[in-house]
Amino acid sequence: MRIVLEHLTKIFTNKKNNTQVIAVNDLNVEIPSGKLIGLLGPSGCGKSTTLFMLSGLETPTSGRIIFGDDDVTKLVPEKRGIGLVFQNYALYPHMTVEQNIMFPLLNMKVPKEEAKTRAYETACLVQIENLLNRKPSELSGGQQQRVAIARALVKMPSVLLLDEPLSNLDARLRLQTREEIKRIQQETGITTLFVTHDQEEAMSICDNILVMKLGVVQQMGHPQEIYDNPDNLFVANFLGTPPINIFEGKIEAGNLYIGEEIIQKGLSFEDQEVFVGIRPEGFVYNQEGGVLTLLKDHIEVMGRDKSIVSTHEKSQKPTVRCIIDSQIAIADKFELKFDLKPEKVFIFNKESEMRLR
Repeated sequence: MRIVLEHLTKIFTNKKNNTQVIAVNDLNVEIPSGKLIGLLGPSGCGKSTTLFMLSGLETPTSGRIIFGDDDVTKLVPEKRGIGLVFQNYALYPHMTVEQNIMFPLLNMKVPKEEAKTRAYETACLVQIENLLNRKPSELSGGQQQRVAIARALVKMPSVLLLDEPLSNLDARLRLQTREEIKRIQQETGITTLFVTHDQEEAMSICDNILVMKLGVVQQMGHPQEIYDNPDNLFVANFLGTPPINIFEGKIEAGNLYIGEEIIQKGLSFEDQEVFVGIRPEGFVYNQEGGVLTLLKDHIEVMGRDKSIVSTHEKSQKPTVRCIIDSQIAIADKFELKFDLKPEKVFIFNKESEMRLR
């Protein structure tokens, strides 16, 4: 099911002081059929509000929501053909797993035997068929989440909406369950929107991600493409683990400076103050002739990688982190010199924070 959002806007009004908050601001997005799309951004960016408007739980202030060829903007949730999974699972504690999965079908007046068959088939899809007689209290968090997903899928929805579905799971279960979500989505081919504030989560399983800030889309595309080509400083900062290193810099006479060191030459941009973003993997250790000098704090060996934690007076963050191969020997010196991989260096206008290209 293809989804189109046209000028979608949601404004909340505080009746006590008559102030307004724009939660989603003129959102224009086309989501391809059969893809897993991540809505990504910090708390308060409007991603959950967008999901709730898609589901029909929130009414847009303006704009349109189109599923396929149908305008569903004013349709009630039960007529939209959606499955919705909340972060708190919302299972009925007095019902068994089977009864929880069957519940929406019985509400739709599906015959009980057919509902039992479909519930079992869906339980097999999410690999909980051996848990059908248990109550939610007897299940782990990951198992409860699978029940919630099965209950959403059993209706055979055209669109699956997941609101922070992994936020209540521990690290190991998060990894396992996100892989299961990807498998289930690929097997069913259902257009799926996955809301999360965890960029690693979104980048690992989504076909495309949509990065939001204060209700406005910052960038949409394939996760790796956005990581490699961020449009602005916010996107560059938000994606990446460890996060990108940001320095204050300047362009003068076609040269890019960080402090007094020239790190790039031959640029065609006009002279200006800039921010320079360098991915942790963008550093190449070169003690004899590197273009950028960092002051070493300590070194962390992490299996195949070595993380050099250092400082620089022009860094926006307390530390600068460089990731290099663990087999590279580092001189026992306070000052370390690095060359830089050009494709891992991004320049941003200091005022607009948009990337210079």
